[in-house]
Amino acid sequence: MAVRTGRLWIHRLPPRKKCVLTLGRASHGVRRRGIASFLCRCIRCRSSTYLDEPKIAEAFRTGKGVGWHEHSKCLFSGTERFFRPGYNANLVSNWIPTLEGVEAKLKAGARVADVGCGHGASTIVMAQAYPNSEFFGSITTSLRLNARRSWRGKRGLENRITFAQASAKDFPAKDYDLVAFFDCLHDMGRPGGCRQACQGSLGQGWVWMIVEPFAHDNLKDNLNPVGCIFYHASTFICTPASLSQEVGLGSCPGG
Repeated sequence: MAVRTGRLWIHRLPPRKKCVLTLGRASHGVRRRGIASFLCRCIRCRSSTYLDEPKIAEAFRTGKGVGWHEHSKCLFSGTERFFRPGYNANLVSNWIPTLEGVEAKLKAGARVADVGCGHGASTIVMAQAYPNSEFFGSITTSLRLNARRSWRGKRGLENRITFAQASAKDFPAKDYDLVAFFDCLHDMGRPGGCRQACQGSLGQGWVWMIVEPFAHDNLKDNLNPVGCIFYHASTFICTPASLSQEVGLGSCPGG
């Protein structure tokens, strides 16, 4: 592996290893679905934990937690770039088709709520794939709204995506056909109450889609490179984020 003129060149690596270290421009849309991992941007997430170490140390002393909006900005861009390839590779082609009747509704025209959508990568992937449907993306802080609106504009999706600041329990009810939580339920202060809030405001006929990182129940089974990443993220990001909210019962898988 060598660095040349600001670009990363990968030499003598098998395809499975190259795919986690390289990511072409085509993967920003839904057309390139083959790559499901991109490790390099995970380094930006980890960098934020070092930058935010004083805040985390203070949170350990006080037990008050640290909210997502209190972290360094590189956490937000790193998280989006880390998870986006997985959404490109699986969301439309694998995950949605497993939900009975949902794909047909999306093709015909449905209302979708993407709760805790971050920079909106998952929202945009769905909106591009289902041009007859409308999408509402929410996040509890306002720090990432401008980034998401910029993405929406670049994709020509201004009329079908609405991004707004709202929590999981008070996002506007619009008779959604699909409510999705992508890799965010464990960060919430009261994960168990999210379903009650959704069901109470949306009524009958909606589907709740939850995507979470996989982890084993036993500690020894998680002692691998991926498990180490999860424990690191749980300690420095996910658990402090949940503790900063009311109730504070969230926990990262494997954490």
